[in-house]
Amino acid sequence: MPLSAIEVLLVEDDTGDVELTQEALVESKLKMNLTVVNDGVEALDYLRKQNGYPNAVRPDLILLDLNMPRKDGREVLAELQVDENLKTIPVVVLTTSDADLDILKSYGLGCNCYVTKPVGLEQFTKVIQAIENFWFTVVRLPPHA
Repeated sequence: MPLSAIEVLLVEDDTGDVELTQEALVESKLKMNLTVVNDGVEALDYLRKQNGYPNAVRPDLILLDLNMPRKDGREVLAELQVDENLKTIPVVVLTTSDADLDILKSYGLGCNCYVTKPVGLEQFTKVIQAIENFWFTVVRLPPHA
């Protein structure tokens, strides 16, 4: 487990889902910083430290919704894959879509796992805690470049 706080970037346009994620992470035993951006344009600006994000911290994990305005999650995945500085950041697609086409396309664009958001706080909390447990206690994350 890292000594410093774990940095998570949540890319989500639904305020209800943002609040559910925040609530689920409050119960974490890990020291974690959650940064929220509302769409893919903001996510890429944040990750590239541009347009209002000069002091952005490189995340250890990105939680990415697929269906957002301006630039959706698929477009973000595609841009991450061609960016040598960003393509090693693990990405968990966390979306309401359970369509096979979305799943196949997301993996084809380099997501590390695909999770369909459950309905309801209790189930949503369990999913977020499972993601947290897997990515921050089981998996070894890539070091920051």
